[in-house]
Amino acid sequence: MIGLLDRTSLEEGEGLLLTSCQSIHMFGMRFAIDAVFLDKNGVVVGVLENFAPGKLSKIFGKAKSCLELPAGTVKKTGTTLGDVVSRQAAA
Repeated sequence: MIGLLDRTSLEEGEGLLLTSCQSIHMFGMRFAIDAVFLDKNGVVVGVLENFAPGKLSKIFGKAKSCLELPAGTVKKTGTTLGDVVSRQAAA
């Protein structure tokens, strides 16, 4: 239930996957993030870039999860609607 509320930042390569998630809020957050909403197959159905503290996202009806990432990750990776995100084990 706490998510990233107890953090002051996310480092490059870090992220948080929220399951059963169609929207997020940034109330109480101390830093901006990128958020990638995924359907049940890992297809990107919504993207929020540099999502600032104090904001509330719209509802992404097709989303089943949300991957919260450091701000700038979406731009750096070129992530866009329709991309497929897959899980890989950390090295």
